[in-house]
Amino acid sequence: MDENYEVRAIAPEVLKQLRITDDAGNPPRLVVEDEEGGNPMRCCLGRSRPHETIALVSYAPLRRWARETGATPGPYDEVGPVFIHVDECDGWTGPGIADGIRGRRRVLRAYTAEGDILGGRLLNDGEPTIEEGLAELYGDPRVAAVHVRAVEFGCFLAETRRV
Repeated sequence: MDENYEVRAIAPEVLKQLRITDDAGNPPRLVVEDEEGGNPMRCCLGRSRPHETIALVSYAPLRRWARETGATPGPYDEVGPVFIHVDECDGWTGPGIADGIRGRRRVLRAYTAEGDILGGRLLNDGEPTIEEGLAELYGDPRVAAVHVRAVEFGCFLAETRRV
């Protein structure tokens, strides 16, 4: 299937900024040792390894996207916690859906190029799959970007953009 979107991790230049001051204006909160591992990493779309040092930072994905594209998200702008590697990592190179954003319960939020929310799609126990949900949402020509989020905490997991 030819996808009309690409999956994006947080960009390397944004990660450099977040490692100093996050989108809430705070220094990163370090998790000195992630004892169990398995936390979703937004820098590489992987999972943390046991005993790895990771940073918890506030990130505003729609605001960052809006600055880059000229959109105006208005009330849909939000800031939330994400995990990133303390040091530069290999990042995400794709293609496809990274295993680190898969999970039992996900929600997809679709946005127009202007920054308005168009709706979303709940993914529950793999029904539909992330790929099927994204194909459905990107079937609407008004959709410019879709965010993948965890249901339980609402955490941002990844951004997809129409190509």
